[in-house]
Amino acid sequence: MGLVIYYKSADTLNFYSFLLNCFCLSYSFDFRSFRLVQTMIFAIEEINRNQNLLPNLTLGYRILDDCSSSTIATKAALALVNGMEESFSFNNCSNSPKIPALVGGGGSSESIAVARTIGLFKIPLISYFSTCACLSNRKEYPAFYRTIPSDYYQSKLLAQLVKTFEWTWIGVIRSNNDYGNFGMQSFIEAVEKLGICIAFSESFSRTDPREKIERIVEVIKRSTTKVVVAFSATGEMRLLFREVVRQNVTGIQWIGSEAWVTAELLSPDESNRFLTGTMGPAIQRTAVVGLRDFLMKVHPQKFPGNALVKEFWETTFSCTLSSAKTTKEPNDLSPYQQCTGNENLNEIHNAYSDIITDGSSYNVYKAVYAFAHAVHNMLACEYGKGPFTNKTCANVSIFEPWQVNLRHYMQSVNFTTNTGDKVYFDSNGDPVAKYDLINWQSNTQGFPRIVTVGYYDASTPPGKELMLNIRKLEWNGGNNKIPRAVCAESCLPGTRKVHRKRQPICCFDCTECADGEVSNTTDALDCIKCPLEYWTNQRKDKCIQKEIEFLSFEEMLGIVLVTIGLVGIGVTLTTTVIFYQHRDTPIVKANNSELSFLLLFALTLCFLCSLTFIGEPSMWSCKLRRVSFGIAFVLCISCILGKTILVLMAFKATLPNNNMMKWFGPTQQRLSVFLLTLIQSLICALWLTFSPPSPVKNIKYYRDIIILECDVGSITAFYCVSTYIGLLSAVCFILAFLARNLPDHFNEAKCITFSMLIFCTVWMAFIPAYVSSPGRYTVAVEVFAILASSFGLLLCIFVPKCRIILLKPENNTRQYIMSKDPSKKENMLYGTGNVTKKHLLEKYNVVSCILKNHFQLDNKASKNIYSTETR
Repeated sequence: MGLVIYYKSADTLNFYSFLLNCFCLSYSFDFRSFRLVQTMIFAIEEINRNQNLLPNLTLGYRILDDCSSSTIATKAALALVNGMEESFSFNNCSNSPKIPALVGGGGSSESIAVARTIGLFKIPLISYFSTCACLSNRKEYPAFYRTIPSDYYQSKLLAQLVKTFEWTWIGVIRSNNDYGNFGMQSFIEAVEKLGICIAFSESFSRTDPREKIERIVEVIKRSTTKVVVAFSATGEMRLLFREVVRQNVTGIQWIGSEAWVTAELLSPDESNRFLTGTMGPAIQRTAVVGLRDFLMKVHPQKFPGNALVKEFWETTFSCTLSSAKTTKEPNDLSPYQQCTGNENLNEIHNAYSDIITDGSSYNVYKAVYAFAHAVHNMLACEYGKGPFTNKTCANVSIFEPWQVNLRHYMQSVNFTTNTGDKVYFDSNGDPVAKYDLINWQSNTQGFPRIVTVGYYDASTPPGKELMLNIRKLEWNGGNNKIPRAVCAESCLPGTRKVHRKRQPICCFDCTECADGEVSNTTDALDCIKCPLEYWTNQRKDKCIQKEIEFLSFEEMLGIVLVTIGLVGIGVTLTTTVIFYQHRDTPIVKANNSELSFLLLFALTLCFLCSLTFIGEPSMWSCKLRRVSFGIAFVLCISCILGKTILVLMAFKATLPNNNMMKWFGPTQQRLSVFLLTLIQSLICALWLTFSPPSPVKNIKYYRDIIILECDVGSITAFYCVSTYIGLLSAVCFILAFLARNLPDHFNEAKCITFSMLIFCTVWMAFIPAYVSSPGRYTVAVEVFAILASSFGLLLCIFVPKCRIILLKPENNTRQYIMSKDPSKKENMLYGTGNVTKKHLLEKYNVVSCILKNHFQLDNKASKNIYSTETR
């Protein structure tokens, strides 16, 4: 469409002319395009009546149909620029263009062709319907302006809309032209950044064979997604939906671009069945005051020679305006009756009368006014204040575009329409992007209606551009539930996505996080490893603190061990009391009462030290348990070793006056126990000083349990303490084993041998049990070994004596121990069989030596015994 500027004159009607010498292949009359033409005429007439805008100029117009063809649009533009000539050559470059600006074209491809052509003349082109983002390129299209937003913003809006409904698996269809290709390219780039995948992508044009459209519909039917985004022009979508109806493809959620989302593509019944739920951006709908009345006044009598009005009238009312007779002849082949001229446009409901649903009329209205304001500002320029070199103004005496530089004034246009809407262009010639979001819904009569459910404003802060009322939406089939469009269902927390090979990133499987790893978000790509002291819960969506395990006083195992330890302490104290009460009896004295009481004290410490291994390890308990264990058992073994050496040396001293026993008297026994225990105490002191035991959290044995245990600190010190105990135990066992066959009543060697055998066996069995026991059972095994070895020493050494003291007090006499009865003494010393007097004397000397050591017998008593026994 071209706008022509004329000075006002009386013959203004000659300015308004339609040029209809176009040969368009159209199957039906385009009511919306005709409405846009009438809207432009309405705006021009309104401007001409406005005394404040272009008061000394009258606007005229020339209109050519581009037939939605780039070729025809280029010819039409050249015809307008060159004074209705359809060809162009450099020979007529000297001729002045007849018009200062063009309004159009209808589609992006047509505008691209026209903008490139008239760019040679620097004539501004103002489009009301071309949305291709490519037209914002100022280097290629320096004189292009538009009143409709760029597809760059529409693509962002559609991508954001898809993301809002959590659709990640969608199909896309586009028209195979600049509008569809550039628009879909921007859309795909936007959705891929949001992690949305394309299930299929198809393109077609109106000139494609029907088989291709049939194939595209088959692709839609077979696809696993039911959400399809269509970036296409109205004509292409009309062809596509006819095939959709033919193949009866329902259940598709259509998301459309502004080019077709408000257009009438199917009949009301078909639209209600196949298009209900369709949504997409639409040009903001603004009611232009007086426009509807102007549209309703169009009549063939008002434009008698206008073929376009004639075709509109005949198509609208299904009649003919030909000069044929009013009554139809029998041989008349015309399908329509004669128009009466009394038909009323107010009774029709089609795209021509629908100025509320479609906002394209308002874009045409703004385009005409933008041009008018640019010319008005150019004419209002004052010399000396102009925007050009030396502050000059444009030469308006002749309308040479390269002289008047109308583009400068177009770029600086800034005005407010009668509806209160501000109109201005950015540096790329684009307006502020604003859209209404519309949704096709069914009314109470079952017919489709378009409902506004939100809006988009690119001028608002990031993140707030889109406002959507989801509750007002109606989806395909009349459902209120948002349809699902995913290649794979979301992976719940506790799982992670594993992409399928050779498929888009939206197609994946969900696998559970490994032990010790969690994912607390939906569709997590990786699982997060828990910190060392944390473990996963059952759902593996949260790290929880690991269970801390130690041998507690509250648990059954701890209670049992504590009970056994207390029983051991009780038995030891009871034995001590028994021995103390019978400390003057021969059985107590014969077993070296001082070492016996010290041994009972050491055993009490052994039972007590077992209790330090139970409970939560702390710094003091870790130190105490190791030190008390090492010293208590060394004290215990030292006492037993002293008793063993005493028995062995006593029985080896075969002569009554032998002085060997003086080297191991009571003082030497006390000193030996003290020195042996002191060595262990020094080792423990060094251990505590340089690298003491300390509590540690062991996470090696279990993945979900922290074992709270005591670290030994210095391994060397630990081995020294353990080795020292083992060395003393081995020496004690060997010595007791050597003395095991000496006379029974005076010989503890057998009891010591058996007790040390139990002691060594327990601790030898402890090593593999300790290594193989997990968690708190490791400590339990060690406590059990302490208790078992302590009970072995206590029972084997002291129970036989307590049996005599309590159950056989008649044997707890000096006579019994010294065996006054010859037969008993002989039995005691030799058992049965023949013995010589020499052997009897030797054995008696041994007994006499022990008695002297134990009972402190004087020499006289020994001689009396000797004389009595040898008679």
